[in-house]
Amino acid sequence: MEQENLSLDAILGGRVRLYQPTQGYRVAIDPIFLSASILATEHDTVLDLGSGVGAASFCLAQRTGCRVVGLEVQREMIRLAVQNAQLNELSGRVEFLHGNLMTPPPRLAPSTFSHVMANPPYFNRQANTASSSINKSTSNMLDQGPKDLKAWVQFACLMVRPQGTVTFVFPAESIDLLLHLLHGKLGHIKIFPLWISDNRSANRVIIRGIKGLQGSSQLCHGLNLHDCSGKFTQEAEAILRHGQALEF
Repeated sequence: MEQENLSLDAILGGRVRLYQPTQGYRVAIDPIFLSASILATEHDTVLDLGSGVGAASFCLAQRTGCRVVGLEVQREMIRLAVQNAQLNELSGRVEFLHGNLMTPPPRLAPSTFSHVMANPPYFNRQANTASSSINKSTSNMLDQGPKDLKAWVQFACLMVRPQGTVTFVFPAESIDLLLHLLHGKLGHIKIFPLWISDNRSANRVIIRGIKGLQGSSQLCHGLNLHDCSGKFTQEAEAILRHGQALEF
């Protein structure tokens, strides 16, 4: 991708810098909240499915000191992610592999990751108009709807070790589909809403479960993103700007 088609942006209060396309899919708050919800230690290895330019991977590695492997299907995003790893001096702890869920790289062995995190596509290409941007369309669209999302869930559960966690950030309106696909695969599932504000519903949820355990699901209190003036709340700012973990 030509340099004039890229922007250099800072997230996490400047702790992480990213080259990303000026058009198409661009990093928003979802990968930051996703990475904040992973309770990893410096001894853990985390798999980031659909890693894009590496936002969630870098935020997590910067906060915890863990090792992260990103899997991404778009080669151009891989090239940018590798460049971003060098930019953030994280090449020794964060790496990116090209591949998809159906034909993953041979290096990815099942049941070897402490945690798996994902910000998967969520629009059904059959029911929604795709963006003219290839990278945005690929990032947001499920070609076969629930069948594709099922592949994301199955692969995430396959790759995580027993007692490890699988975490998704996902639209609140489609939570029933994701919970249905997780049923019987993970236990102690926690649902953490990201409320737009006090008087507005959540448009995103973070869902985390543990492999190899049984137990009922729990709806957590969640977090308000905005105050009455429309600004981010102090709790949201602590995560977005100061790199605080999101514990639930």
